[in-house]
Amino acid sequence: MGIAYTITSAISLRGMVLVANAYFTCECRAIQKSNCYHNEGHNAECYFGDAQYMLAFGVVQLILSQINNFHNIQWLSVVAAFMSFAYSIVGLGLGIAKVVGNGYIKGSIRGISTSTTGEKVWLVSQALGDIAFAYPYSLILIEIQDTLKSPPSEKDTMKTASIISISATTFFYLCCGALGYAAFGDKTPGNLLTGFGFYEPYWLIDFANMCIVLHLVGGYQVYSQPLFANVEKWVSVKFPDSGIIHKDFKLKLPLLPAFKLNVLRLCFRTIFVASTTIIAMLFPYFNQVLGVLGGIYFWPLSIYFPVQMYFKQRNVEAWSLKWVMLQSFSLVCLPLTLFALVGSIEGLITARLK
Repeated sequence: MGIAYTITSAISLRGMVLVANAYFTCECRAIQKSNCYHNEGHNAECYFGDAQYMLAFGVVQLILSQINNFHNIQWLSVVAAFMSFAYSIVGLGLGIAKVVGNGYIKGSIRGISTSTTGEKVWLVSQALGDIAFAYPYSLILIEIQDTLKSPPSEKDTMKTASIISISATTFFYLCCGALGYAAFGDKTPGNLLTGFGFYEPYWLIDFANMCIVLHLVGGYQVYSQPLFANVEKWVSVKFPDSGIIHKDFKLKLPLLPAFKLNVLRLCFRTIFVASTTIIAMLFPYFNQVLGVLGGIYFWPLSIYFPVQMYFKQRNVEAWSLKWVMLQSFSLVCLPLTLFALVGSIEGLITARLK
């Protein structure tokens, strides 16, 4: 997830982030491209590299990763959620406007045209991987539930939140995907806003891309903090007598409030952020990387483990109707996930060798 968010942010992030007096400002690489197309024309050569934007995003995550734990980033999660709704609504509105402006629906029921059947199969598998990547909430569902307070019970609150969030996510993904294809047909970009299927109004696209950047800044931490906590807890238990691991140092910087710094936290989280940034720079391929990641984690974490935990918790009897149905569901999803993984890896290799 860290690698994927770094790649996606690089598409939108432009320039370095200025941090001063407890606030930061950012510009988007996509904003730069949007303004270029607006000023120079839609056929202009407006190419800007990704590496410096990934580094900028990495610097921001390096700072934010020093936040102590998952409970301290609730405000960041709220900001990220609002930004996600904002750019999704913008994408949905632009798609509707484009279809209405065209006066007809582009594309066909067969999807994007390909020269061979094999190419179509690979594209279908990559699409499945991207769809799988779109539902990663299971990675942090338990950690989120752990932050809830009762009454009402955490289980009931989480069940309601899951239904609402999955429904909203599915609605926006289906609408943006379908309207994007209806608006642009075979020329639909992989990333609707930053791929510049839309050129105008450029100020609205700038706003949407700024929302994407802010969403990814928060999302990176939401997915990374549980990993940080688990690794640091494991190391602390492994070395209970280490003063360096357990001791916090108070640090005071000019114009900033004093804060505690831990050597383990500083070293591990710095290595983690640096690793995701470097890998993202080596493989800056949006759709292909998302497909690979979706193929890796979707079946084990979103299908297999939840089904097995349900069996254990509810004492579901083997070979009962419910057991057979859920096991069949799990077995059907496995080859589909492997198909998505293989196709996405093929796409990643092809993109790397071009």
